[in-house]
Amino acid sequence: MTTSRQKLVIRNIGLILSGRTEKPILEGDCLVAEEGRILAWGAEKDLDIEGADTIVDANEVTLAPGLIDSHVHPVVGDYTPRQQQLNWIDSTLHGGVTTLISAGEVHMPGRPKDLVGLKAQAIAAQRWYENFRPSGMKVHAGAPIIEQGMEETDFKELADAGVKLLGEVGLGSVKDGRTARQMVDWARKYGIQSTIHTGGPSIPGSGLIDADMVLETGTDVIGHINGGHTALPDDQITCLCEKCQSALEIVHNGNERSALLALNTARELDKLGQVILGTDGPAGSGAQPLGILRMVAMLSTFGNVPAEVAFCFATGNTARRRNLDTGIIEAGRSADFVLMDQAQHAPGKTILESVQLGNLPGVGMTIIDGHICSEQSRNTPPAERLPCRLQP
Repeated sequence: MTTSRQKLVIRNIGLILSGRTEKPILEGDCLVAEEGRILAWGAEKDLDIEGADTIVDANEVTLAPGLIDSHVHPVVGDYTPRQQQLNWIDSTLHGGVTTLISAGEVHMPGRPKDLVGLKAQAIAAQRWYENFRPSGMKVHAGAPIIEQGMEETDFKELADAGVKLLGEVGLGSVKDGRTARQMVDWARKYGIQSTIHTGGPSIPGSGLIDADMVLETGTDVIGHINGGHTALPDDQITCLCEKCQSALEIVHNGNERSALLALNTARELDKLGQVILGTDGPAGSGAQPLGILRMVAMLSTFGNVPAEVAFCFATGNTARRRNLDTGIIEAGRSADFVLMDQAQHAPGKTILESVQLGNLPGVGMTIIDGHICSEQSRNTPPAERLPCRLQP
């Protein structure tokens, strides 16, 4: 007895963005995925497209890996009490984002700060987003905020329970670099990735985290190097870019001038591969469904970065730094995509020219694990062309 395999074919693609800064554009007009994994891409005539369960006519629009938001603060389900807002994750999906990464569930009302409570919340958050994916979105959550009194056994317990992230170092009671470094090292020993708050206080109760503490702590990700909201002085941002091999995370909720400083410094140091993007929402400035697209366009136009490279900051760069199996067009990786085109009446001859002129593209479809999760976006400007689902 043979069993059918779930097969996706996307044909008539106009442009394929790879997610890799070293080769951001791929040749081909067709992509095939099976069982939620990329199988092959290239010229349609050279691919096995028979037996597809789902066929998408891209109508010559651009296919890119699904965008990744490296810095969000989810709470539970598709609700954020910070802004009393429902369905912010679904709205973010309509901005082309298919993966969210928690920097801590800090907006949970009554967030526990005792060791038993903080571990319980982290494990619960990891579980509920593992078991429930709002609108199909991948939400990597369960990111505890470190507090005074934690020991190595606490990190082992968290890792054994499936926790893979730390929330922003500095948002809890640990405020000195030496203590934070010891906890970050314990976390790393058990496979837990770390992020640090960078810059001035974001909300009452948080505090300044300067370059010295960032360097001493040695986290895997320098969270919002452009401030969240308040940025560090220029010389400290430049110092972090020069001295760190960590991911340099630039966020929508930060200082835009400082974002450009970090980008330009990274380019001068040949470190564009370390640049990743986040929104840092929902937060005091709200949820930003188009925040990642806006960051791509802003960095491209004001940072003078080719749009195809700027898209890598929100896809492959983040995937590599975050150890994700999405974000890059590569055989075996998750079949997570966004299909998009130049917005109607936007200047520029192509989608890439239009984005580099500062315009957002129109999202026509998102696909996660080979399944169509949304079609024409309700949030982006309308695209010149739209992909469509065909009957197999």
